[in-house]
Amino acid sequence: MENIRRHIVFSGRVQGVGFRYRASYAARSLSITGWVRNNDDGTVEMEAQGSETQLNRMLSMLNKDSYIRIEKTVMTELPVEENERGFRVTGY
Repeated sequence: MENIRRHIVFSGRVQGVGFRYRASYAARSLSITGWVRNNDDGTVEMEAQGSETQLNRMLSMLNKDSYIRIEKTVMTELPVEENERGFRVTGY
C-alpha cells in the first residue's frame, strides 16, 4: 500500500470534546503518522500520513464518536514525509 499525506481541517464540535486525543488514539492504532492541534478559530488541524484505507478508517472512527460532531472537513494532499515516525498532539 502506497502512503499518502493529507492536511485536514475539521470544523464543528471539535474542541473541548477530546478530539485530539481520540484522533491520536485512532492514528496510532492504525499506524498513521503525523500530528493534530487546535486552532484559535475553533477548528482542529491535522496532518496524517498512511494508506488511503488507513486514513479513511481513522476518519470513520472520528465520525462515530458520540461527543465529536464534524460539520466540515477540508483536505489537501501533501508530499509524503519519508522519515516521519509516530503521531503527536501539539498546540494547546
